[in-house]
Amino acid sequence: MKAKGAVIAAPFTFARLPDKHHAMTTASAEPFGKFKAAQREAWAAFAPVEINTIIPAAKLVTFAQVTAGQKVLDVACGTGVVAVSAARRGAKVCGLDLSPALLERAHSNAEIASVSIDLTEGDIEALPYPDAAFDVVLSQFGHIFAPRPAVAVKEMLRVLKVGGRIAFSTWPPEHFTGRLFTLIASYAPPPLPGSEQAAPPALWGDPNIVRERLGAQVRDLQFERDTLVAPTLSPQHMRSRQERTVGPLIKLIDELGGNVAKLAKLRADLEVLIGQAFSDNATHQHFLMTRATKA
Repeated sequence: MKAKGAVIAAPFTFARLPDKHHAMTTASAEPFGKFKAAQREAWAAFAPVEINTIIPAAKLVTFAQVTAGQKVLDVACGTGVVAVSAARRGAKVCGLDLSPALLERAHSNAEIASVSIDLTEGDIEALPYPDAAFDVVLSQFGHIFAPRPAVAVKEMLRVLKVGGRIAFSTWPPEHFTGRLFTLIASYAPPPLPGSEQAAPPALWGDPNIVRERLGAQVRDLQFERDTLVAPTLSPQHMRSRQERTVGPLIKLIDELGGNVAKLAKLRADLEVLIGQAFSDNATHQHFLMTRATKA
């Protein structure tokens, strides 16, 4: 007999955007359509390393003060580790992500944990939810990849009730993962003249940038720092794993194609960077948690 509130075992079909929301997504995302399509494909490979994000997920849910009965949205939910953590507290949880592959994994995680989560394939820049629908909006290392921070913030706060909490985890630019994204960007092909550029994800790890982006729309802004410890046998093992699981790095390696010399240099630079965060068979990845109340 299944536990109360358990997901019914059945072939998984997640919600797709209704036509009106699909049209809104297409219109709002058009300048970055190719960028988002590439993200959707590359991040599908992330699932094998979800284990590293499970403990930070619990820390974010605690930091956000999620309680039973609250309506919670996990934006860019990935494999659902934050969504499941919130649902196990008794929250009523929705999870949204661009990647169908990660939503499949999120469904599996929810089913194993015997919790119910409403999963939707969708875009943070056009959230398919009504205004003021949620008590808490969360994101763990996910919303930072939205190309337009102002649009992402507007949408996350739009679906949040006045007095509700927004909370998210991000990578400070001065620490390992933030520096990793900067390194990846330095190897990327130069942008085409006149093309729109996605905002660097690591800027979300700077408290000053966060204050600026949230502005007067929130009150009671709080920050807390912590460390994700990712087991790995060597910097070379971590570099190899990241090449298979980190979306922007997967995309970059594909773009480098047959440029053997540049690919070798990238790998050498990655191993140096990883080595600076490596000790005791783990990389130590500092992250920042932000919490605020919608004004």
